[in-house]
Amino acid sequence: MGWGIDMVHFVGAGPGAIDLITLRGKKLIEEADVIIYAGSLVNPQLLDYARDDCGIYDSKDLNLEEVISIIRDAEELGRNTVRLHTGDPSIYGAVREQMDILEELGIDYDVTPGVSSFCGAAAALKMEYTLPGISQSVIITRMDGRTKVPDRESVEALSSHGATMVFFLSSSEAGRLSERLINAGLSPDTPCAVVYKATWDDEKSFVCSLESLSETMESGGIKKTALIIVGQAVAQTGYERSKLYDPEFTTEYRMGTDKNAKDGQ
Repeated sequence: MGWGIDMVHFVGAGPGAIDLITLRGKKLIEEADVIIYAGSLVNPQLLDYARDDCGIYDSKDLNLEEVISIIRDAEELGRNTVRLHTGDPSIYGAVREQMDILEELGIDYDVTPGVSSFCGAAAALKMEYTLPGISQSVIITRMDGRTKVPDRESVEALSSHGATMVFFLSSSEAGRLSERLINAGLSPDTPCAVVYKATWDDEKSFVCSLESLSETMESGGIKKTALIIVGQAVAQTGYERSKLYDPEFTTEYRMGTDKNAKDGQ
């Protein structure tokens, strides 16, 4: 497989801002004969990079079989197809089911990663998820709804780890999320953040407590297209300095003042 030839390219569109797509992703859009994009989430301005004669389809109006039909028709005509997904295709992109069918049909494909909205949200908040002494893990998850979540990945189970949690696809369930996390043992004053349409022109962000999460979102008029971040890292305080830049710490590239300290972060 290779990129730039007649095949299917799954492309991460990035979190929203049109200049946050990768150089490769932009080039594939420019060269595409057919583009199928997730119109409910992808910034439509990215389509301005496409050729005037490019066939463009909005997948929000299509089911899986209809998407595959468009791809198959394009393949039969020797056309180059871009399947444009929001953020990075590997996170809630529903790409595996598409790839499996393409493999059954003998259609080549590749994947171009994109900047995920959880990275865009951190940028909006000027936040570091992995603060030494606070949290060294990020859990990307969602509330259960019409799409079920395994019991072992319930919000209650995940909250026990004390890691930073980033909730996708859960904006409409903020009240239930807050209640369940508090009932699971998280303090009502646990720091939270909400980022609506990270990196878009109409981006909004709020920092609040877990207890006031639902009220904050309601007063901000946020019902969808937002990420909810829960954990002590949101406060961005009380952390330890990184060992990597500690003057006492010796690394592979720098001798520290403490000869007994070992490499690490």
